[in-house]
Formats: sequence, structure tokens, C-alpha cells
Amino acid sequence: MKKILNKVVVALMISFLPQVNVMASSHREAPLISNDPVADNTDVYAFRSPCDTNKIVIIANYIPFESPAGGPNYYQFGENVRYEIHIKNKTTTSGDDITYRFTFTRVNEDTSTFFNIRLGKQNIKATYTCEKSTDGGTTFAIIYSNGIVPPNNIGPKSIEGAAGLHAASYDALINAAIATASTGEKLFCGPSDDPFFVDLGGAFDVGGFRNPGRDGLAKYNCHSIVLEIPISSLQKTGLSVTSATSILDPNFVIGVWASASRPTITTLNTTGGATFSSSYVQVSRLGMPLTNEVIIPIGMKDQWNSTNPYTGDASYVPYFENPELALYMDASAFGGAVPGLSKLRIQTNSLGSFDFRNTKVGLYSLKGSPGLVGTAFDPATYGNILLPDNHSPRSVDILPIFYTGVPNLAPYQLATGKPANNPLAAGKPFINNFLPTLCDMLRLNMAVPVTPRASADFSSLGIVQAAVLGLTDARFNTTTTLQFIPNMDGFPNGRRLEDDVTTIELQAVSGIALAAIGLWYDDYPGTGSPVTPRLDSVLTFNAGVTHNDTTFKACFPYLQAPWRGFNGTNYVSTPVAVNQLNLQTPAAVMSAYPNPFTSQITFRYKLNDGANVVIAILDVNGRTVQTINQGSQSAGDYTAKWNGSNLPAGNYFARISANNVPFNTVKLVKAN
Repeated sequence: MKKILNKVVVALMISFLPQVNVMASSHREAPLISNDPVADNTDVYAFRSPCDTNKIVIIANYIPFESPAGGPNYYQFGENVRYEIHIKNKTTTSGDDITYRFTFTRVNEDTSTFFNIRLGKQNIKATYTCEKSTDGGTTFAIIYSNGIVPPNNIGPKSIEGAAGLHAASYDALINAAIATASTGEKLFCGPSDDPFFVDLGGAFDVGGFRNPGRDGLAKYNCHSIVLEIPISSLQKTGLSVTSATSILDPNFVIGVWASASRPTITTLNTTGGATFSSSYVQVSRLGMPLTNEVIIPIGMKDQWNSTNPYTGDASYVPYFENPELALYMDASAFGGAVPGLSKLRIQTNSLGSFDFRNTKVGLYSLKGSPGLVGTAFDPATYGNILLPDNHSPRSVDILPIFYTGVPNLAPYQLATGKPANNPLAAGKPFINNFLPTLCDMLRLNMAVPVTPRASADFSSLGIVQAAVLGLTDARFNTTTTLQFIPNMDGFPNGRRLEDDVTTIELQAVSGIALAAIGLWYDDYPGTGSPVTPRLDSVLTFNAGVTHNDTTFKACFPYLQAPWRGFNGTNYVSTPVAVNQLNLQTPAAVMSAYPNPFTSQITFRYKLNDGANVVIAILDVNGRTVQTINQGSQSAGDYTAKWNGSNLPAGNYFARISANNVPFNTVKLVKAN
């Protein structure tokens, strides 16, 4: 009997281990994440398709830090995991309005080999089923089954070789895996380049951001679920985007988040197998990027992952009203000890009255003022959420960015057109992704047009750059009329793959959103202009890594193919403009003359094969300042001329790309 009891106790202990070990998500930001990476959310993206503007692209990534050479047991979507994408389009319902659920099945096609791929067979070969719910998750209907998951990009012999799959290319496997659901959604599930970029080593060394930084995710892969969905399928009453009343129509706002769930109990046995309970529990989730990494304290990160955002996120509100990061941008707190954030400082005396340091009064002194009537701060609207008390200063900017979205109401309009020193007045509209559910979601207004990726105005700074253009560019700052300003479709209005969310969120914590609406930094009006040295310091800050380490595909599935294990995993230094790898050589080395130059400069290059050629001019931070589209060219010698007379003196870089693959960079020197 004693032996039987001992076995029962051991079995019970084993059965509880997975339940404890899997409560974590994202890029290893919660303490227990390393125990269950296949159920780990890394990123969520939502943006209007640049290829079909009647559709929205949603991407949910899982499994962080996949080494491309991680054999013989390469990374795979997990069995007994429910991967879900959650969509909210109504405030009148208590949970999801649309849910997509993906489950995966794996088989070994040839158990006699230790290779992952051999003679046309795969170990392990994965397929998926996609289900959809439109009743809050009560019922699900299968909309696609037996979906193909491409294998990992092991190497040329495994993918293209006769001893392997004998595929035409890895991209051919990607294209063969693209599917269309019975309800019209385009689908892709499989490995990809991890599109996130960040200087992890610097960031977590007590905010030691450096410039240039080292991309801690360079040449790592992840596993992606990609959907391209008609806007009419996501809009709450089935309207197409042509029915929108304006580019900020509030009826076209959606909220998106992703999760992974595991069986509540897993029981291991002595033959290497396991049995699972039929009930599932959420073990990871992700909406806005970096929420759990930098907003939620370490003691609550695992709890955050298991929380239903619709019912439980209210308990985390204090961390958004007084974010810890703000302490490291406050010279009166710990700002002096974190030199990596020295360019970022928060308003302590904006307009001579308002202090936004942690636990300070912020705008609460305006409570009860007649000037609040009709604004978002009016108690009759959202004033009780946005101005809750006299010690929650960031309830007016950080909280709505993460928890409600930003409404097109005063004061959340650009300072353009506002009377001096009156941020409560109406200004120029530039964002409306308001969905006041008071929970963490990535919010997107689907009516906002797309900024073309090849446009000279396109910027990885998203809404921050839209605000800069709306305040300073003569095309937009001479009227308060609603206009499309480039990058209004960028983060935090959704999230494009190119968006530098780390820089944007650090700038936001430093008060850049407050400045955009007229709550200027402390050195205004000393210079007579709101574009003061302090504002310029925040705008020119970046987190050290500003671009992904490779390109993105122009159309579905948008993500780049996964890195190939055979080619190794050396890191790419950033910014890419300074240290660009020679990834492909359809052209000879590009040269530029005269160099140094004062105005016009000529580039010379030679194509060995036909290619679509683009020359990008980048600043020292790797940001594109202009693009020269040479179009499709056959093999031969070419020149391209560019006039840089409008740029200030300094160093720049020209990067030539052929068929979206960058392969050569030339340093440019602009003389006075």
C-alpha cells in the first residue's frame, strides 16, 4: 500500500509540473517562460494591407529565439496548444467578437532516420486546423483544415537538394502553404524571420541603451500565424471601408490580442508519452508590445499572462498611471543613474503649471474646470478614467495609449491651430483608435489609409512622425482640417512590421504625446517655438536598433523567409546602413561621386542580372530620408542622380537593393 501511495504522489507531482511551468509569454519577459517556448507569444501586428487596402493583416508570432541551426529537433508549433487571435469591434459585448483558433498536428514520415528531412519525407511534418467563433468563443466552426506548415529552412540539401524535398526554393514552399479559408481569410502558418528588433543586451542592463545597438533578435526565427481579412468581415456591422464617414471613423476601430492555452493537467508516463485533460487554461497573451516586459513588475508577470484582459486588466491600471520607466527619465529620481535614457526627460513644469513625474498632480488640477466640458476629460465622457485622482499623472497619456486607445476629442488633437498655452482647445485631428474596454489590446482604426512603404514620408516612428509632420510640415500645419498625414497608420494605431515600437514607447513615456497636443516641455517658451532643445532631444532619441535585420515581403505573408540553418547565425550590427552584409550579389559595388558633396551626387553601379533597383538614402541612425526607385533594369552599367541640397551637413549612407535584397552601402559626406 505504501508503494502504491508513493506512486500516486509522484504521479500527482508530475501532473502539476507543466501547469506551473507554462504561465509565461512573449520574448522571455516572464520568469517561467523558458519552460514552455512553444506556447510563448512574442509579438502581435495589425495593419491595413499595402497590397489590398480593403483588407487587414494580423500576425501573431510564437516561440522566441529560434536558432536556425537548432537541429535535429527543430522548433515547431506545439500540439495540445490552442493558439488564438482575439478581435474586439464592439463595446456592447463582454468578450471577443471574433476569435480565430489554430491547432496543430505533427507526424513522423520516416522514423528510421535522425535527419529532419530525407528523401522527400519530413520529421516532424505539421498540419493545422483553423476554427472561427463569432459568439464570444461559445462555439467554433472549422474554416480550414489540413493546412500545410512549411518545414524549417534547414539548408540547401534538405530544401532544394535531390536527397531532400527537391523544392524549387524555400519561397516556393511558403507560397504552397498559403491558403484561403471558407470564410474568405487568407492564411499562412509557418517559420519566419523574427521581425522584432531591439537591443536586448543594452535595454535590460539597467536601461543601457547604446547607439548603435546590437539587435538581440538578429538572425533568429519564430513561428508565425498570418491572416489577411476583409475589412467588412472585421467591421462591427459588416461595412466595407468605402462606407467610412472619414479616415478616422470611430466605427472602424478594432482591438486585437493573441494568446496560447494549454490543457490544465498533463500526465507524463514512463514510455515518453503523455495524456492531457480536456479543459484548457490561458498560459500566455500579448496585445500591445512591451507591456509585460516593461510595464508590469516582475512579481506579477506570470499572473498577467493568465489574466483574461476583459475581466482582469483593471487591477493593473496603477502601473500605467505611474510607469516604472518614468523614474529613469526623471532627474529627481533615478534619471542620473541611467545615461542610456539621458535624452529623455519628462515635463515637470509644462506651461508653467503641470508636473507629469510619477505620483505628481499632472492635469488633475483642471478637474471641475469649465474648460473640460465637451473634452475627453469631461466627467460626462471619460474624465473619471483619465483624471482619477491627484497622484496618477500618466492616466492622461500612457493609460489611454495601452488601455483605451486615443479618441478624436480635445485635447487629443495636434497643437496645430490651438491657441497658445491652451492644450484643451480643439486642434488638428490625427488619431482615433478609441475602444474604451480598459484592457490591453493593439487597437487599429481600419479606415486610416496606408502609407506606401516606398514613400519618402514613410517612417518607422509611426504616429510620432505623423505628429511631427502635422506640427511642422507646411502641407499639414496650415489648417486644422482633417487630412491624411503619412504614418497615421503606424504604431500605436495598429502596428506595422517596420514600426520601431521600442523607440516610440520610450518617447511616449518621456511625454512626447503630451507635447504633441500642446503640453510642451519645460524649456518652452524660452526659444519662442515649441520645437525646443528638449523636444528635439526626445525626437532625435532612438533605442539603438531602428530596423529589422532583413527586408520584408511586399505582399502576403509579408514576413521574410526564415533564416537558413546551414548559413550560420552571426549577428548583424546596426544600424544596417553602416554595417550592411553582402547578402546577394546581382550587382557590382556601388560608388558615389563627388563625395564629399554639397548638392547633387551621382551613383554608379553595375547589374550582373536583371533586377528591380532601389537606392535608399539613410541618416546615421539608419532611418530612410529619401528613396530613389530605379525600377526594373536589365544587366548593364547604370547611374542615378540625387540632389541632397535640402539636407544639413553631416554623414549619410546610400544603400542599394536589388529585388528587395540590400547588398551594398556607401558612406556619403554632405559638406557645408
